[in-house]
Amino acid sequence: MLKFLTIRDFIIVSNLELDFSAGFTALTGETGAGKSILIDALSLALGERGDATMVRHGCERLDIAAEFDIASMPNIQAWLSEQELVGDENICLMRRVLDNTGRSRSFINGRSATLQQLKMAGEQLLDIHGQHAHQSLLRPEAQRVLLDGYAGVINEVTQVTTLYREWQSLRRRCISLSEDAEAVQAERELLQFQRAEVEGLGFSLPDWSALQEDYARLSHAANLLDTAAFGVESLSEADDACLTQLNALMMRLHEGIVYDASLGEVARLLESAQTEIQEAVYALRHYQQRLESDPQRLQQQEQRIQSVLDTARKHRVAPEKLDEVLQRIVARLEELGGDANLAELMQQEKCALQNYFKAAQKLSVVRQRAAEKLTREMTIAMQTLAMQGGKFSVALIPLAEGNAYGLEAIEFQVAANPGVPLRSLAKVASGGELSRISLAIQVATSQVASVPTLIFDEVDSGIGGGVAEIVGHLLKKLGGTYQVLCVTHLPQVAAVANQQWQVSKVVENGVTLSHITVLEGEQRVAEIARMLGGVTITNTTRKHAAEMLGWPA
Repeated sequence: MLKFLTIRDFIIVSNLELDFSAGFTALTGETGAGKSILIDALSLALGERGDATMVRHGCERLDIAAEFDIASMPNIQAWLSEQELVGDENICLMRRVLDNTGRSRSFINGRSATLQQLKMAGEQLLDIHGQHAHQSLLRPEAQRVLLDGYAGVINEVTQVTTLYREWQSLRRRCISLSEDAEAVQAERELLQFQRAEVEGLGFSLPDWSALQEDYARLSHAANLLDTAAFGVESLSEADDACLTQLNALMMRLHEGIVYDASLGEVARLLESAQTEIQEAVYALRHYQQRLESDPQRLQQQEQRIQSVLDTARKHRVAPEKLDEVLQRIVARLEELGGDANLAELMQQEKCALQNYFKAAQKLSVVRQRAAEKLTREMTIAMQTLAMQGGKFSVALIPLAEGNAYGLEAIEFQVAANPGVPLRSLAKVASGGELSRISLAIQVATSQVASVPTLIFDEVDSGIGGGVAEIVGHLLKKLGGTYQVLCVTHLPQVAAVANQQWQVSKVVENGVTLSHITVLEGEQRVAEIARMLGGVTITNTTRKHAAEMLGWPA
């Protein structure tokens, strides 16, 4: 629900702040007072295109912000989360800034947003019905969703969509296989050979690293053994080995300590070196025992390494990328149907098609009943809305192969006058007729529509008397379910509203500005009287206005 709107420097509005309530609100005022400015401002805030001429003369930019309560709207909450545009809890703040050069900026919950995002969010928050504004009811998709909601078949549509996509997936695979079966079969056989070859390697990146390290060690085993033997001999076994000479030096040092105690520090350092050299000798001997030359194992490793290198070369990748090569081969085989043959796949597609058509035909039956009921309700409603003899029809247009939503397209059709053929609602010429038809549709389907705020601009165009009173009561009824705003010039419509706002023009310091006043008590009586009586308002007119409002005269 729309809660708050601020408008700054928009056309002839300087600074306007409005709090909105639930129910039905009427906007009234003299002709030319700018009653539609509020709707134009909301349209701009919700993603409609604008230009520099909308900026009030002499100002740098316009700024419009609309705050909505979305506590009972899980769909828009989920959309905001998906778009990473979540703001304060249960609040959606839409803002549009447009400067006098035509540069536009859009924001949702204080975060920068694209104009498309602003429009997508706006379509879920508010719907404007009028001659000069977008209307969701003109979109075929919106008509289908509305009828399905009216029929109570949302879950059935979801099932049909799932079955359709399964059928289409199998169909695409069959086409892919059958278009060039010979080439596909040759590609499949090559891929199967390649998969067997790569899988036969038993390749894994950790094993490849370990294999290379082990091979390097075995291929240099002789040199490594010579190095270890040389070390043992140099340190311990040769006549002039390090340990032999170190032991001799230690003996002489101990003899010298008797005469000079300061040699003790040198002796302690050499004892430490003696211990570490001895440990190195033990380690080298252990290494000699552990390291053995194994020509047969070395040959096996050489063969395995060569196999990996050859396979990687065939696929023109480094050996480390062979895992990725195998994944691509397996994925492509799945696209080609794996090991399944075309006949089996065609049988699967046939079964999927039967399942889809069975569910879609059941959906069509329920849709047809709902379409007939809505057609009757709307045709009856048109007779009371200054369209006597008019007809409304919900047409189910067959689709040769169906689509993701069933076997038919949904189109709302209307003939506003007797003898006129039914035409698509989107092609109805009269804005007033279109607005009243939209109003009747909203009332008829009020339990299933998802947009919480509805605005009607000039729905009373070309009507008066009893028809105007009917339109007013329809709006009042709709206001019991939705937040409804209506721009009207008819007292019969304004009098039944829960709230009434007056739009007026004033001249301040030579500048024309638009103001909106929330009417209460006598102010509302005076405005209804003005709408009834024109320039001269008599006591009789005021009494009539009070009677229309249901207040004491």
